Amino acid sequence: MATIMVVDDEEDILSLIRKILTRKGHRVITAKDGKEALEKLKQIKPDLILLDIMMPGLSGYQVCKMIKQSNDTHTITVAMLTVKADDEDKVRALEDSGADWYFTKPIDVERFAKSVEWLLRNPPKRG
Repeated sequence: MATIMVVDDEEDILSLIRKILTRKGHRVITAKDGKEALEKLKQIKPDLILLDIMMPGLSGYQVCKMIKQSNDTHTITVAMLTVKADDEDKVRALEDSGADWYFTKPIDVERFAKSVEWLLRNPPKRG
């Protein structure tokens, strides 16, 4: 069982992802924006963070960069979960913000679940 944080400002997305992941036996923590996610990260170190890009306040890009620059959280695997499917958005997330993976919405439930399991078994090597 892994602990996974899902950060999204859309309640229906939080509910869907929570349902998919809890069925797989994972503990799911949710946050409705970047500020809430960063606050929760002071107390909880999840195995994986699924992070929306377009949110009120801090964008997912900003939150990911903060997570990856912090000594306390830089080893946590971060996957973007977004409707932004352009190559430019993917490059910005992966190269500029330091994200480890990129999911696009709407998700294919089976493919998403298998990809999450793969990410949990094969976390990126970070020093």
